[in-house]
Amino acid sequence: MPTKGMRSLFFHSKAPSFSFSSHSSPTRSSISFPTPRHSGSASSNFSETMVDEIMENAAVLIMKWNPESSEFGNLTSLFYESKKEAHQFIKCVNDLQRVMHFLVSDDPTSEKLVHGQSLMQIAMKRLQKEFYQILSMNRAHLDPESVSTRSRSSRTSVRSSSSDDDIIDDGDDVDFAGESISEVEQVSSMAMTDLRSIAECMISSGYAKECVHIYNMIRKSIIDEAMYKLGVERITSSQINKMDREILELKIKSWLNAVKVSMTTLFNGEKILCDTVFAVSRTIRESCFAHIAREAATLLFGFPQLLVAKSKKNYPEENIFRLLDVYTAISECWQEIDSTFSYESTATVRSEALNSLMRLTESVQSMLSDFESNIQKDSSKSPVVAGGGVHPLTLRVMNYLSLLGDYSNMLADLFIDWTPPSKLSLPKSYLNSPNSTDSSVPAISLRMARLILVLVCKLDDRAKQYKDASLSYLFLANNFQHVISKARTSNLQYLLGEEWIAKQEAKVRQFAAKYEQLAWSNVLSSLPEKSSVEISSQEARLIFRNFNFSLEEAYRKQKLNMVPDAKLRDEIMASVTRKLVTVYKEFYDAHRVLVGSMRNVALYVRFTPEDVRHYLSDLY
Repeated sequence: MPTKGMRSLFFHSKAPSFSFSSHSSPTRSSISFPTPRHSGSASSNFSETMVDEIMENAAVLIMKWNPESSEFGNLTSLFYESKKEAHQFIKCVNDLQRVMHFLVSDDPTSEKLVHGQSLMQIAMKRLQKEFYQILSMNRAHLDPESVSTRSRSSRTSVRSSSSDDDIIDDGDDVDFAGESISEVEQVSSMAMTDLRSIAECMISSGYAKECVHIYNMIRKSIIDEAMYKLGVERITSSQINKMDREILELKIKSWLNAVKVSMTTLFNGEKILCDTVFAVSRTIRESCFAHIAREAATLLFGFPQLLVAKSKKNYPEENIFRLLDVYTAISECWQEIDSTFSYESTATVRSEALNSLMRLTESVQSMLSDFESNIQKDSSKSPVVAGGGVHPLTLRVMNYLSLLGDYSNMLADLFIDWTPPSKLSLPKSYLNSPNSTDSSVPAISLRMARLILVLVCKLDDRAKQYKDASLSYLFLANNFQHVISKARTSNLQYLLGEEWIAKQEAKVRQFAAKYEQLAWSNVLSSLPEKSSVEISSQEARLIFRNFNFSLEEAYRKQKLNMVPDAKLRDEIMASVTRKLVTVYKEFYDAHRVLVGSMRNVALYVRFTPEDVRHYLSDLY
């Protein structure tokens, strides 16, 4: 470091300012420096003997550790060689400073003042070297993760009552968090204590710029390296737009991990370290933390905005889940972001994170609107599903919505101000409660219900394309049942509500009943309403023959139909079987004997009631 000129020696508790430029010439800082707490003050009277004794003691110790004139001082670390002597060195420098204050007011032209300034410059070079060595050699012990996981009790020496005018005593040690503190934590605590005592001495001596420069240079490199290892790097929108889907997925996964690590350990630990080392000055610690962390944090929280731009150009439906993951990561650590970057100098970090949340909100809302539009425009190659099964559109929409249900808390925030557009608005009977008004229904519940309503309207159109009316009702029953099943087995049940689900279940029962009526009406109508009415043998034979024919015809048709949902299938089977077998058994028991001989019975009565039951059991 170049030889410094004479520094201004008239220090006040609130000193004039000097700029933090990279120039090494001695200029006053813009930061206000406090006066250290020592016995006596700058205005104390010193006898000539006391001045000589203090300067002589300071000269002996300072010159011993002069890295330019002492081979021992050049090769050895003061703070590693002897902590006791290191504390004495700090005390000598502070005593020398007080003597120089006295000489400035007593005899500004004194040669002792010039000698004292020379000693001070040598001492500051020594302390700069020690500061650099401690920071460099303890990178592992002072990494943000180690610092952030330390017990809060280890920071009790950073007194909560300290202000910009306070300096913690040079000899204070950082209190350890309990008796079982690990060796790593102990080394970390000792290093932080040493750094703080050096920083306080250099700041009070007017060498804040040099101290801050060393600290910023080393600590910023640590943060930047950590962010690089976490996969956070500067990237342009054009680069991200050219990324393959697999690579982008890996990028997002790395980013999600980086946010978690950064906010729980990296930035939190760095702020704790800054607050500890520069406890003497709020202005300095804020300035250092901003210089070290602001760029990395801004880069980290700017990534989601690039991701949104990519999603706008390429809208596969699953992209929304990645955006929701990113939104969740920022939202869940927002309190940490707000508190860690609470300074005015780090407001850009908060702004970047907030802008990302806003952009993500807009993008998710837009993607859901596009999804709704795609449902309305769906024109599947097979407009009808064979056998009245579940339509691919129903499968796709409900899979999508059930996955969205996993993000119900985040979606509630994203859609808190959403109101349904007037076009295709929800009917009042679709989603309301007798105990609440529409305004009490969460916006995200209205949003999910609206998407399902758009699907239902599309299903109504598909049902009309079946030529067989019974099949159209079976189609509606199957598809509504799938909607209910996906809602029941996902968080959609909480968004849509039990009453909504109950209403859809009632609709399924109505559709199923209508299907049964149309599909099996010919079979039931082939039997008389009252089996007790007397009929002739010929009439009995005709009724049995018609029943056989209509049952087989209905069976052939229904054999092609399907009911994928086991519960609904069992309910339909039970209902059809109960109705047919009950009516047929009554007629069978009352009129089988009228058919005649065994040969005639086999010819006309082809089914027993139990045969009918087994015959129907393999349908759907």
